[in-house]
Amino acid sequence: MMSRKLAVAWSGGKDSALALHRLIGSGEYEINTLLTTITEEFDRVSMHGVRTRLLEQQAASLGFDIRKVLVPKECTNEIYESRMRAAVESLLSKGISAIAFGDIFLEEVRRFRESNLSGTGIEPVFPLWKTNTAEMARRFVDLGFKAIVTCVDSEALDMSFVGRELDHRFLSDLPPSVDPCGENGEFHTFVHYGPMFKRRVLFDIGETVLRNKRFYFIDLVPRDST
Repeated sequence: MMSRKLAVAWSGGKDSALALHRLIGSGEYEINTLLTTITEEFDRVSMHGVRTRLLEQQAASLGFDIRKVLVPKECTNEIYESRMRAAVESLLSKGISAIAFGDIFLEEVRRFRESNLSGTGIEPVFPLWKTNTAEMARRFVDLGFKAIVTCVDSEALDMSFVGRELDHRFLSDLPPSVDPCGENGEFHTFVHYGPMFKRRVLFDIGETVLRNKRFYFIDLVPRDST
């Protein structure tokens, strides 16, 4: 029996990497494409602030194609849904019948995904759903993944957390109020190596900026991968 073709909603961060790892291990799907939302004015992964060039190097190391969904920085629901519909139609034309998301416990986010895909012919899949986030974060590190924190919400964490590697020390330093996987948006990451990667994604550390008087972003400047 042939596996169903599946795309992975891909931010380049820890949750989407763990979802991909779990899906590969299950053997249930043929993983075909990474689906990523890009803020077109910045040419960066939406919310994570990572340059598109690094996303492309990441996908090349993993061995998957990327389907980019370009959205404006001031994106209405109507614009988002229109551009996502076009992406879904493109995936359907490739024989893809499911999209996997790295969501863990936010019910309203899951309902939003399910509503958007309802009637499209594509099934939403949630391989990490209801996983214990503390255990999942520790497993991410123990599996050998390497990730850097690219964004923190200053209402949850101070500036010192941005630019740190996601390791056991980072996890132990998190305040009790912060989810270990940042599931409430407390922080975002970029995975630059791990068990599915053919090579490391190399970068230099750039400047840290504060946006919207709330979110600290660190710029990762691409280098040639080796």
